[in-house]
Amino acid sequence: MFYRPQDGHGLPHNPFNAIVTPRPIGWISTRGADGSENLAPYSFFNAVAYTPPQVMFCSTSAKPDRDGTKDSAANIRETGVFCANIVEFAMKDAMNATSGPWEKDVDEFDLAGIDKAPCEAIPCSRVANAPASLECRLTQIVRLEGPANYAIFGEVVGVHMRDDCIVDGIFDVLRYNPLTRMGYQDYSVIREKFSLRRPGQ
Repeated sequence: MFYRPQDGHGLPHNPFNAIVTPRPIGWISTRGADGSENLAPYSFFNAVAYTPPQVMFCSTSAKPDRDGTKDSAANIRETGVFCANIVEFAMKDAMNATSGPWEKDVDEFDLAGIDKAPCEAIPCSRVANAPASLECRLTQIVRLEGPANYAIFGEVVGVHMRDDCIVDGIFDVLRYNPLTRMGYQDYSVIREKFSLRRPGQ
């Protein structure tokens, strides 16, 4: 099968995000200029550089009360900071509860019963029991093609790692089993790993 996206795929559901899988989930916490708290998952998320460490996520839809974007992007425009929390399998239901189109004034931490903790380097909350949390300062927001597509880049200025996830000096993902996003309404979980040595190393 071949299709051109502008012509449509002819399938019952869009296959695009089922093809690019699995994807890590950035559970993005932000605080608005008015002090309101927000927590929402984004599967267009990844690390993009080592030095300095940087991450990005994309917001790809809009809410009518947020001037062409969503709460996370609107808050980051106001404050210039965000925290990317890593989602473990055990928190899948709490993560899903925060994914709804809630009103601006809804605190998703409270909605989903998630403990919050203050960040150290930025004025923002983080998921207290997340396996890891990356405190970020905004570097740029890039407008992408489409009506509400924004790529948001941040420099990581603080890193939290849960102590039980560090084994013999290694951050061990099998201690918490990362949740990953597939296509449609599907998710997966990482329960095994293996190593490959690069040529020349």
